[in-house]
Amino acid sequence: MLRINNVTKIFNKGTNNEQLALENVNLHLEKGDFVTMIGGNGAGKSTLLNAISGIFLVDSGRIALDGKDITFQREYRRARQMGRLFQDPLKGTAPNMTIAENLSLAYLRGSGRGIAIGLRGRERNLFREKLSRLELGLEDRLDTKMGLLSGGQRQAVTLLMATIVTPKLLMLDEHTAALDPATGKKVLELTKSVVAGDRITTLMITHNITSALELGNRTIMLDAGRIILDISGEEREQMTVEKLMLLFRQKQGKHLDNDRMLLQKDI
Repeated sequence: MLRINNVTKIFNKGTNNEQLALENVNLHLEKGDFVTMIGGNGAGKSTLLNAISGIFLVDSGRIALDGKDITFQREYRRARQMGRLFQDPLKGTAPNMTIAENLSLAYLRGSGRGIAIGLRGRERNLFREKLSRLELGLEDRLDTKMGLLSGGQRQAVTLLMATIVTPKLLMLDEHTAALDPATGKKVLELTKSVVAGDRITTLMITHNITSALELGNRTIMLDAGRIILDISGEEREQMTVEKLMLLFRQKQGKHLDNDRMLLQKDI
């Protein structure tokens, strides 16, 4: 489904501020894989998602999605096949547009249809049905402006927008980190339900090591722009935070210096 081969990205190349952000990254996801991604600050996690999204072109290597080379494909074309949620609930939606209007834009973009004037009855019914699954009462608030929703409600709607037309790849960039624990847990449960229901191939960044080992079917760890650990199956089932830290220390010859990852126990 997703194949990343020998991808390298260098920012500010040839200057005093040159930064090697990704170094010969190789990552293959099969259809339906739910991969959690962890790593310290500056490890390259969001940079990898940006490379997949097409926010910038990589310096070398190839990226393919569903058998098609998208290495040089423009960002807006990739967006038709991918969904992405960010840490900030304000990203990805239009605050002055209603819930229905935001969902309509996502629905039309994902389906490849042109933007239509007005919202048809069957689309409103579809949106109501999809929103009802969130169990947040939003199906009765289709005409409420997005900017009036709470952070958790907005992130839940953004998740629906990203998946209302099933994407080939869903990318979650710490999408619960800015929410309070209870709300974050609710959004994460919704995420698990949506991903499992449609078998969406998913790549999720999290700073919560416990969650990374419990969610999905595979966990990868980045450091200094490289994938240094890739665990799944029985090895992952038996993995603990302490064992993971030991593996990191053995692999990199240093301790993981990231309080956010080490101390965070809840969603």
